Amino acid sequence: MEPLTQQDFATLLEFRTRLRRFLAWSEQHARAAGVTPRQHQLLLAIKGHGGSCGPTIGELADYLMLRHHSTVELVDRAEEARLVARDRDAADARVIRVRLRPDGERILTALTRRHLIELGELAPVLDHLAALLEHLGDPDPQTDEPGRPAPAS
Repeated sequence: MEPLTQQDFATLLEFRTRLRRFLAWSEQHARAAGVTPRQHQLLLAIKGHGGSCGPTIGELADYLMLRHHSTVELVDRAEEARLVARDRDAADARVIRVRLRPDGERILTALTRRHLIELGELAPVLDHLAALLEHLGDPDPQTDEPGRPAPAS
């Protein structure tokens, strides 16, 4: 494993700084579009969910890394704002699916266009990090986490 260089640390710092700026930028644009940052994430999780039917609350909780009850509250607020709707699953009426309503779809589409353009600004740093990862090779098998010895087998 090759030693890390000052440039490696500088690249990681640049990436983390740009990532934090992107997240702050994203939150600002969500609010300007009339939704909270969490509602924006919810809309994206619904639209990005694969399959022919919308995601369940449990799937949304997993995407958003939230507890089930927090996700229910988030969906409740988004439903009150007419961004999303709940529907019973066609195959199992006990299952509730969440789908976008036209206002949610419109807001998400506008935000996504802006986000994809902004993410293009991060591409050069991501490319550099990908090259850095290739040059670093495999992590040290003696550790699972930086600064921590691997557990004894």
